[in-house]
Amino acid sequence: MKWVTCAALIGLMSVAQSAHADEKLTVYSYRQAFLVEPILKRFTEETGIGVNVVFAKDGIAERIAREGRLSPADLVLTSDFSRLVELVDKDLTSAVKSEKLNSNIPAQYRDPEGQWYALTMRVRNIYTAKDRLGPQAIRYEELADPKYKGKICTRSGKHPYNIALVASMIAHHGEADTKTWLQGVKTNLARKPQGNDRGQVQAVKEGLCDIAIGNSYYYGNMLQDPEQKSWAEAVVINFPNQADRGAHVNVSGMVLTRHAPNKDNAIKLMEFLSGDVAQKAYAEVNMEYPVKADVAPSTLVASWGEFKADQLPIFKLAEYHQAAVKLLDEVQFDL
Repeated sequence: MKWVTCAALIGLMSVAQSAHADEKLTVYSYRQAFLVEPILKRFTEETGIGVNVVFAKDGIAERIAREGRLSPADLVLTSDFSRLVELVDKDLTSAVKSEKLNSNIPAQYRDPEGQWYALTMRVRNIYTAKDRLGPQAIRYEELADPKYKGKICTRSGKHPYNIALVASMIAHHGEADTKTWLQGVKTNLARKPQGNDRGQVQAVKEGLCDIAIGNSYYYGNMLQDPEQKSWAEAVVINFPNQADRGAHVNVSGMVLTRHAPNKDNAIKLMEFLSGDVAQKAYAEVNMEYPVKADVAPSTLVASWGEFKADQLPIFKLAEYHQAAVKLLDEVQFDL
């Protein structure tokens, strides 16, 4: 009898261990650990579902394609819209239908077919030298104005952030006018495109240029970094096109993978990431704008003032992505 009880106990333990293993999700993440890990820890505390995370700067789509049906990845977290497009274009995603996701995330910031969902927004701001130009009611179109010749700094045109901006220009103005605009912006550059968004603000601080293009959350992060605070304090953060269509926004986001081993629990995580707890964490930790309308930005971000965002649906940028890359090549923007 004792033997039977012991065997039964061992059997129950094995079942429990197997069930526990099935509860463990795997997330491939372009987002950094300092931001993602506390949020996923909270998810596990609330649901009992564990999460393994694989962090990478590049190559996640290639890895999932290589792994095929045997891929352990349930979700991918991206740092920009172009990564979402890449995953969808390579047929590595599954459509998700969730009332909670559709309620939390406005239609403008999710794929109509449910292939991807945005999690946060960031504005593509135009920074101006505080002591030389001051605040400017500036438009993206004005970056091609000859009055700014030799005054603009930007990172590579081929970076996903800039490709998305060019795609938005094509959506509003067409390819021909956007090409002319790009040629004008190139003529106005103070130096060859290089570095990251923070580096452009640093260049303004050092007097290399008077105008820089960069994402909003970097400004907040620089203000909180003792080594970079002086860079941020040397510029004014301007929200472009406030008198017309509004400022271009890019998004971070998430997708359910095509062969997700734990689909149901993965969708639970997606819903959690779109909810108040996670959205507040994104806002407070990384100075991003939540996509959930009733979650406020951080106090610091709110201090920059309200802004009007471009109402162009984000999924429309995918339609002009390749055209944007082609124009950047034709103009030889980075040379």
